[in-house]
Amino acid sequence: MPDGKHQGASYGRWYILGLICLMYLITYLDRVNISTAAPAISQEFGFNKITMGAIFSAFVWAYALFQVPGGWLNDRFGARTVLTSIVAYWSVMTAATAAATSGVSFIIVRFLFGAGEAGAFPGATRAMQLWYPRQERGLIQGLTHSASRLGAAIAPPIVVLIITTLGWRSVFYICGAVGFVWAVWWYLSYRNLPEEHGLVNEAELREIRGVDEHGNINPPIMERSAANVPWGILLRSPNMWAIMCAYFTYVYCLYIFLSWLPSYLVEARHFTLLKVGFLASLPLFAGVIGDTAGGLATDWLLKRTGNTRFARRVVAIVGLLGCAVFIVPAALTENAYTAVYCLTGAMFFLECTIGPSWAVPMDAGGKYSGTVSGMMNMAGNFGGAMSPLVFGFLAYYGNWQAPFVVAAALLVIGAGVWAFWLDPDRSVVENEEVHRTAAAAA
Repeated sequence: MPDGKHQGASYGRWYILGLICLMYLITYLDRVNISTAAPAISQEFGFNKITMGAIFSAFVWAYALFQVPGGWLNDRFGARTVLTSIVAYWSVMTAATAAATSGVSFIIVRFLFGAGEAGAFPGATRAMQLWYPRQERGLIQGLTHSASRLGAAIAPPIVVLIITTLGWRSVFYICGAVGFVWAVWWYLSYRNLPEEHGLVNEAELREIRGVDEHGNINPPIMERSAANVPWGILLRSPNMWAIMCAYFTYVYCLYIFLSWLPSYLVEARHFTLLKVGFLASLPLFAGVIGDTAGGLATDWLLKRTGNTRFARRVVAIVGLLGCAVFIVPAALTENAYTAVYCLTGAMFFLECTIGPSWAVPMDAGGKYSGTVSGMMNMAGNFGGAMSPLVFGFLAYYGNWQAPFVVAAALLVIGAGVWAFWLDPDRSVVENEEVHRTAAAAA
C-alpha cells in the first residue's frame, strides 16, 4: 500500500459503495419484476388472488428462512466469495422463473430464488462494517437501500416495456443476465478488507479505521471466530428481539408496495396497465429519496449530539408514524389519484427508517454484524411473507381497505418498540458476555 500519511485520502470505499448499490438495485429489480408481470401471468395461467399471493409469498418465506445462514456464511468466509456465489445462483433462479408452467412450479422457483437472495443484505452489511467508519453508516445504508428502491421503482416501466414488446418471459431472462454480469464484476473488484485493495491508500484507511493513542491505524474487526456465533446469548438478548420486532413491522408494510401495488392499482383503482407502469413507480421513487434522507438525518443527528440512541430512534419513529398517517387515507379516499399521492407520501416516510434500522446491526452487533443483520432481516421477512397472503385473502373477499389499516396498526406498534425497547447503544452480545462472566465470578 502506498504511503498515505502526507497525501490526500483516496476514494476506494466509494467505488465499492457504488458496486454494492448496484447489487441492491438488482435485488429489488429481480424480486419486484414478478409483481408487474403478475396480471399477464395470472391471465395466462388462470391464477386467482390467493394463488398469486402464495407465489409472491414463496420468495419471502425462503428469504426469511435463509437470512441467518447467509449472514453466517458472510461472517465466516467473507463477502467477496459469498456474494459472488449467491448472486450468480439467484440469477439462474430469476431466469428459471420464465420456465414455470403451473402454480406449484412458480412457488418452487420463487422459493429457490428467495433462498439465494437471502444472503445479500447481511453480506453487504458485513462488508460495509469493514469498509466504513461509524459516522458514515447511516448514510451508506440509506444510499444502498435507496438503490434497492430505485430498482423497484424502475421495474414497472421496464417490465411493461419488455412485456409489450417481447412477452413476460423475457423479463426474467434479461434480469438474470444482468445479475451474472454483476457477480463477475464484484469478484474482480472487491476485497474483503480495504487494506487489501489497491484503490485504498493509508490516508483513506486512517479515515476508515481511525487511529489509537499512538497514531497507529486500528485493526479491522475480522475474526474467523465470528463463525462461532453465541446463539444462546443472542436469543436471550432483549435488544436482539427488539431489533427483530421493529423490523417485522417495517417489512410487513413494505411488501404491500412490493407485491400487490400494481394489481391494486389495476383492480381496485381501475388504472390501465400502461398507467400502472408509471403510477406504481411513484411511491417507490419516493422511497429512494426517503432512504437517503433517513440515512443523512440519522448521521447528522449523531454528529450533532454524539448520542447514537437518540439519532437512530428519532428518525425511525418519525418514519414509521409518518407512514401510518399517510397510508390510512390512501386506503379510504375515493379519488384514485389522491390514493396514489398518499401512498407516495407513505412510502417516503416508511423508507426513512432504513438508515437507522440497518445501522443498528453494525452498532450493536460487533464482529457478528452479519449474523445480527441476518436475524433482523429474517424476522422482518416473516412479516413480509405474511403480508402478501393477508392482503390477497382480504382482497379476494372484496375488502381493499383492510390491509392498509392492518399495516398502519403495525407501524404504530413498531414505533413503540423503537421508543421503549430498542437500544442501539446496547450490544446484543458483548454486554451479555460481560454480565455472564461477572455472574460466574460471583
